[in-house]
Amino acid sequence: MNQKVCIAMIPCPGISHLIPLIEFAKLLVLHHKNFHVTFLIPTLGSPTPSTISILNSLPPNIDFTFLPQINIQDLPPNIHIATQMKLTVKHSLPYLDQAVSTILTSPKSKNNLVALVFDVFSSDVIHIAKKFNLMTYFFAVSSVVALQFCLSFPKLDETVSSEFIDTTQTFDVPDSNVSFKVKDFPDPLLFERSSETYKGFLLLCQRFSLVDGVIINSFTDLEPDAVKSSQDFVPVYPVGPIIQRESKSRENELECIQWLNKKPSKSVLFISFGSGGTLTIEQINEIAFGLELSGCNFLWVIRVPNKLSCSAYFSGSSQKGNSNSNSDFDDDPLNYLPLGFLERSKDRGLVVPSWAPQVEILSHDSTGGFLSHCGWSSCLEGLVYGVPMIAWPLFAEQRMNAATLTDVFKVAVRPRIDEQDGIIKGEEVVRVIKIIMDGESEGLKLRRRIEEVRDGAVAALSEDGSSRMALSSLVIKWEEKVSQKIMD
Repeated sequence: MNQKVCIAMIPCPGISHLIPLIEFAKLLVLHHKNFHVTFLIPTLGSPTPSTISILNSLPPNIDFTFLPQINIQDLPPNIHIATQMKLTVKHSLPYLDQAVSTILTSPKSKNNLVALVFDVFSSDVIHIAKKFNLMTYFFAVSSVVALQFCLSFPKLDETVSSEFIDTTQTFDVPDSNVSFKVKDFPDPLLFERSSETYKGFLLLCQRFSLVDGVIINSFTDLEPDAVKSSQDFVPVYPVGPIIQRESKSRENELECIQWLNKKPSKSVLFISFGSGGTLTIEQINEIAFGLELSGCNFLWVIRVPNKLSCSAYFSGSSQKGNSNSNSDFDDDPLNYLPLGFLERSKDRGLVVPSWAPQVEILSHDSTGGFLSHCGWSSCLEGLVYGVPMIAWPLFAEQRMNAATLTDVFKVAVRPRIDEQDGIIKGEEVVRVIKIIMDGESEGLKLRRRIEEVRDGAVAALSEDGSSRMALSSLVIKWEEKVSQKIMD
């Protein structure tokens, strides 16, 4: 059709939520030239330079507007990060209402704004969509299995009379062969059921029945049964795997790639806890101990330690936590490694502070394993490049992702946490490294399985693949909405 179709996308704070939506928007306008995408971005504090750089590099048929900043002082103190993101969007609703109204009355848009696509923590924008008669779509950065869990959770909440205290208890996901232990539930469900955090998650799950569809960053070939059963609740569009194909920063890239070029094929374990994950000093020491004992080659991205595992989540940068504020080197994460570790491991390992070019590393022939925090974007990157994983979740929904990688997809191994002090010991680090990197019975199965998944990802994104077909069916819905508006 000749008419431009306009879609507005509303992320929530956090670059790891923004980037997948950006990559989806780029995919949409690449294959469907008559589409225009506008990002309306709620903000808690000033956008980071990396965020601004990414947005400024977008193609001309994607634009963006930062909504006025929300003052963190206007939010309740000591709230869970999920609640903080949700409240940031909620406080931004008046600005969002005005921005949508401006788009609809702008001559440039020709009133062809037809849908709002929003992050799961931005679900309050449903009210604005209804006000302006716009279609509504969740964009889920998760597995379809996790979506299945969310769709079925309101019924589970009705049937359970007490708190989810027994973390070893297992609950089945209806219409599937999948079950999850309470300890792997998303963070908000481990709060008291009377808390705002728990009630907010329950409300989110209930709102899945109110939208026109769920666009999900996964692919049918990976989760056929979950896709089929989820369609009984809400239209589901698996359009993935959508990942960044190259890093947006050049910092540390040359050093990492040059170092990898000197290592044998499949010999390096890549260790990264994503854009926001942090560890305690004790856990850093245990990982270092395990790496020394294992004798394997490794490339480790390390941050300043912190008791809070999500301390770098919003900024994507290291923050001070357990550090001694009187020290002259608090901001250098390398100084928190065990004494002499860098010297002892210099022939086998490279330790990089804060950031490394993840997609370039995972796609490199020398990379043979990936120790990951199990953020869904990182999970997909591991799957796309066929790298077996050590699942090391930290917070949010990462434990559920880890359980899915190990128990459902069977492409990862998960280390055991010591029950006495709640950390993963060095000996356990050695055990999982041996499985992944030595290529014996269990490791060989993981490698063969993830190679199958990698091939399925390629097929899904091909011209006649399942993900391209899902995107096309979504586009048809939006074009039909424009035609209907013109007719009216």
